[in-house]
Formats: sequence, C-alpha cells, structure tokens
Amino acid sequence: MGVIMDPISDMFVRIRNAAMKFHEKVDMPSSKIKIAITKIFKEEGYILDYKNININGQNILRIYLKYITDSKKNVICGIKRISKSSLRIYSGYKSIPKTVGGLGVTIISTSKGLMTDKQSRNKKIGGEVIGCIW
Repeated sequence: MGVIMDPISDMFVRIRNAAMKFHEKVDMPSSKIKIAITKIFKEEGYILDYKNININGQNILRIYLKYITDSKKNVICGIKRISKSSLRIYSGYKSIPKTVGGLGVTIISTSKGLMTDKQSRNKKIGGEVIGCIW
C-alpha cells in the first residue's frame, strides 16, 4: 500500500465503506487526531466504541460501528471531509456550518483541541473545519 496523503480522509472513507457493508468493526493506522475524532463520534452516539491496539508493533485504531438493530439501518448516514490538505477551510465561531440543519455534527480543530460545532459556538472559538458526520 502506498503513502496516505490525507489520513483523515482515509479514515472517513474506511468508516463510510465499512458502515455501508454493515461490518462490525473497522481498523486503521492510529494517530492522536484520529483518536480525538473517534472520541467525538462516540460521545455523539455515532459509534459503539473504539480501542487503540498494537498488532505486530503497529498502533491500530479499531472502531466498533453502531447500527439500528430492528431496521438494519446505519447510524452513520454520511461522513464528509471538509478541510483538505490542499484547501484548508477555517471558520469563525459565528459562521461555523451546521450539518444537516443541526442534526449532524461538525468537527472543528481549535486552539483548545478538537470539538463539535456546538461546543465551539458555546466557547466562542473558531478554527479549522475538519469534517462532518450525520
């Protein structure tokens, strides 16, 4: 496998693909920012759980996906990278975009760490718009 140019985009694609195929879990190379994003996904109820595991000396982030059991539907309807390495998107706290009219969650990278769009507006801190999930 080649070098991943944008690890967060790769993370979002892996989650989207695994959710579409109703996989129980998805593995990817681990990093601090991926763990912070995953923590927000868990707090907001989009995933069941996550673990940072070591396989053959490699740190792997394992994300356990969540589904609505009665109707066999995904909890994650969509996941999208907004700010890319080729085009960074920044926003002041007043103009942070709402995902699906406020039903989804936008992830903002601020000077105080990663947070949701709601937390960012409440603390009056803007930053880089990493991506969104709904």
